[in-house]
Amino acid sequence: MYLDESGCCLWSPASYSYSRVGEQKRIEQTDRRNGRISILGVWQPDQSFKYALACGSFKSESYIKVIHWIAQQAFETLRTTGRMTVVVQDNGSLHTSHLTRQQWQRWHSQGLFFFFLPPYCSEMNRIEDEWHQLKTHEIAGRMFEDEYDLALAIMDGMEARSLKGGYTLERFKFNSA
Repeated sequence: MYLDESGCCLWSPASYSYSRVGEQKRIEQTDRRNGRISILGVWQPDQSFKYALACGSFKSESYIKVIHWIAQQAFETLRTTGRMTVVVQDNGSLHTSHLTRQQWQRWHSQGLFFFFLPPYCSEMNRIEDEWHQLKTHEIAGRMFEDEYDLALAIMDGMEARSLKGGYTLERFKFNSA
C-alpha cells in the first residue's frame, strides 16, 4: 500500500484549455482565497483506496488515528490470511514524529509494517499519480466558496476515480461513533 498526504485549496489553478481567439480564459473568483483541505490516503493499486480529510493540515494525532484504523484492518488480514500489510511512505514529519514512533510496536504487532522511501524520491510513491489525477481531472479550474464545498468536491472526485479505477473506496471519519 502507498501512503501520502496532499492538499487542495479553495482556488485551484486554471487548467489548460481552449478559449475563443482574442479572449482569455476566465474563472469567476470567490471572496475567500485562503482555505485548505488536506487528504491523507492509503492506496493499494487496483484494489482499494482509504482516505481521510482534514481542514488545514494533518497533525501527528490525526495521522495516528487514521493509522490505527489501517492497523485494525491489517490485523484482520493477518488473522485471516497470515499476511502482513506493508505501507510505503516518505519520511515526512508526521510519519516519524515522536508520538508516531511510540505507536510503531503496537502497529507491528497488528501486522502493519512501514517501508520508508529515500528522501526526495516522491516519484517512487505510486499514490502521487492518484493525487495528480484527482487534482487535474476532478477539481481543476474550480473555485470553492468554503472548505465544506471543497471537501464535497474532493469526495465526489475520489468516488469518480474509484469507479474509473475499479477499486473500493473508504473514508475515515474523525469523531464518528
